[in-house]
Amino acid sequence: MRFSVGSLRAVALVAGISLLSACASGEKLGEERAELGDFLLGHAIVVEENAVQGPTSRKAEPGAWKESLEGELQRRFARYQGDTLYHLGIAVQGYVLAIPGIPLVAAPKSFLILGVTVWDDAAGKKLNDKPHRIIVFESLSGETAISSGLTQSAEQQMQNLSQNGVAAIERWLATQDDWFEPKAVPETAAQDTDDTDMPPATSEDD
Repeated sequence: MRFSVGSLRAVALVAGISLLSACASGEKLGEERAELGDFLLGHAIVVEENAVQGPTSRKAEPGAWKESLEGELQRRFARYQGDTLYHLGIAVQGYVLAIPGIPLVAAPKSFLILGVTVWDDAAGKKLNDKPHRIIVFESLSGETAISSGLTQSAEQQMQNLSQNGVAAIERWLATQDDWFEPKAVPETAAQDTDDTDMPPATSEDD
């Protein structure tokens, strides 16, 4: 299903009147990460040709979403060094990059709509028949509280949304328990664990 300008206008309305616009920031990776078992990112392909530019939005330059999202996919998923390859296909379905406007009156919120498909390399098949839709809004900050259209460039808005979008993809993948095999435990580590669990030796003289 492709988004229409009317659909994007409806999302923009929600962004303007609800707390959904305060999307969790994906800027910092942090020490903790989602549990994805033996996951190793193979290809991460972003297509943007059919993206619908929403009303009252700055225009994204050709290739800009692809560059921003693919860079963020590599940054976030490089933390996973398993032995099983999975490929991600990301379609940019629609977006709004806020333009300068009257704060709190005519200043829209930026948001991004993605369709995500996952491939299992070993099985040679898609894991989800239909792309999973993800909608993310810009993170709430001192710059975006007024309007990111007034305080940020289009490139900064796209980076913000790409970070939030890829973080949302990671969280979604972590909910698919049956997709990812547990990470294998090296034999030496397993042996060390077994030795630790053995009761201490005792002497007959005791």
